[in-house]
Amino acid sequence: MELLDASAILLTLAALFSYVNHRWIKLPTTIGIMLISLVMSLMLIGVGQFLPDMQEAVDRFVTEIDFNKALMNGMLSFLLFAGALHVNLHELKKQRRIVGIMASAGVVLSTLLIGSASYGLFQLLGIEVPWIWCLVFGALISPTDPVAVLGILKRVGAPKSLETKITGESLFNDGVGVVVYLSLLGMAGVGGHGSGHHGAGDIAMLFVKEAGGGIVLGGVLGWLCYTLLKSIDHYHVEILLTLALVLGGYRLAMMLHLSGPLAMVVAGLMIGNHAREDAMSEKTRLQVDTFWELIDEILNALLFLLIGLEIFVLDFSGPVLVAGLLLIPVTLMARFIAVSIPVTILRRWRVFTPGVSKILTWGGIRGGISVALALAIPTSMGEVRDAILLVTYVIVIFSIAVQGMTLKPMIARAIRRGQSGEAGGATE
Repeated sequence: MELLDASAILLTLAALFSYVNHRWIKLPTTIGIMLISLVMSLMLIGVGQFLPDMQEAVDRFVTEIDFNKALMNGMLSFLLFAGALHVNLHELKKQRRIVGIMASAGVVLSTLLIGSASYGLFQLLGIEVPWIWCLVFGALISPTDPVAVLGILKRVGAPKSLETKITGESLFNDGVGVVVYLSLLGMAGVGGHGSGHHGAGDIAMLFVKEAGGGIVLGGVLGWLCYTLLKSIDHYHVEILLTLALVLGGYRLAMMLHLSGPLAMVVAGLMIGNHAREDAMSEKTRLQVDTFWELIDEILNALLFLLIGLEIFVLDFSGPVLVAGLLLIPVTLMARFIAVSIPVTILRRWRVFTPGVSKILTWGGIRGGISVALALAIPTSMGEVRDAILLVTYVIVIFSIAVQGMTLKPMIARAIRRGQSGEAGGATE
């Protein structure tokens, strides 16, 4: 199918589902679109039992959509930049220690915990998934998805300090998680430029190069774009410059084997803070904000539509489905441990919101990035890939639907109990 045809179908479905959700269901847009897409997919699978030709056509359409390529090589750069554009850098600096620890050591710890638990559970259920591939699963499911988190937090009404923790972590741990994932693929002997790295030293150097290099590249590109923006006052050109920064910068990072996600987060923070304050007129700020908000909303709608449609590519297995359900509390517990440790350590120097670990755990929503990374596992891995993909999908659907819909009332209860603010103590 031609790209234009597929785009037309997906945009039409996203628009219709968005309308239905806004008109009647009234869930947060991203969650509503995903659930409608999932229900429609299940209905088509049911009808397809009686109309095999239709089932085959739908399966072919969804299979031809390269979800991993569409997200990781295209949509993600726009979504991360748009998300970082509205993060207050001053607030983020206050939370830099907790965000930095959760986005780095927290991801590694969660990867080890989930990988170990899933290996034992798979063995118990008679599912043959080697240890290293359980670690790969741990790496792809550990990072919280900034796209899902940002889309839901917009309507939650969380206190600013709490919102900054969740948003900041989700923006940075995505890039770190991808680097850990690629490193483990290298240890497994497959995939990309990391496939030749097997020793601990090689893995560490790969991590430093990709993550550190991505941050440096994002800073350099953000500064260059800031310099150009400051020299003119013409919002058409300035919007084009931000577009060039995202598209050109992300592709450059990929060519240099650096972390494109981290580069876009850093560039977005620079443009959203320094450039908006010092290099843009009020009219330009309004136009730039409106443009990127539209990009964010449209791509979010498409992404969550695709998550619902991906059920067509799953190979359902009873034991694996059970494993996916059992691993939901496992991932939540691993997230709680990874969050609680830095919070406990940093309590010596500052006071946190009461119940912050529980809120950060429940607010750690998994999304399309985890599904995309699972789909990127080589098809040559056969049943191992199928098992990891199905388990990932089960966890992601639960995370978006259940955690996403209950996060707002959880925070609202904390506010009513007077537990929403960080009272006193040192701040970061």
